[in-house]
Amino acid sequence: MIDTEQLIKIVESCGVSLYDTEVASEFDKKIFRIYITSKEGINLDKCAEVSRILSPIFDVEPPLEGEYLFEVSSPGIERKLLKPEHFSASVGEKVKIKLKNKEKFIGILESFENNTLQVRIEKELKEIALEEIEKARTYFEW
Repeated sequence: MIDTEQLIKIVESCGVSLYDTEVASEFDKKIFRIYITSKEGINLDKCAEVSRILSPIFDVEPPLEGEYLFEVSSPGIERKLLKPEHFSASVGEKVKIKLKNKEKFIGILESFENNTLQVRIEKELKEIALEEIEKARTYFEW
């Protein structure tokens, strides 16, 4: 089975970054999904390129046991923030956060250091420890 470091190197050789991986289940089928990002954005051609490179590798070293579908995707304009590096990469963006105490708010992620976020909510700067967060994602006002 291919490890995360190898996966990162392969994806980066295509000129993009590995954002995350997930195993999902839809209509009784397992899906191994890879999310990729780049400063220039992700298009369908880039997803197809990464898929073409990884598919033969996964034929030899499958990422999951049994049958599965493989997808390469962009995390989207509203992406989940799960790892410290996701928060670091999203500084300056609007975020939607739900705390473990059920408090919810939307603001601008001003900084992220030492597992602590500084989020500007209107005129107030709120400091939040990563362990206080139940869910977080970037937020786009339509």
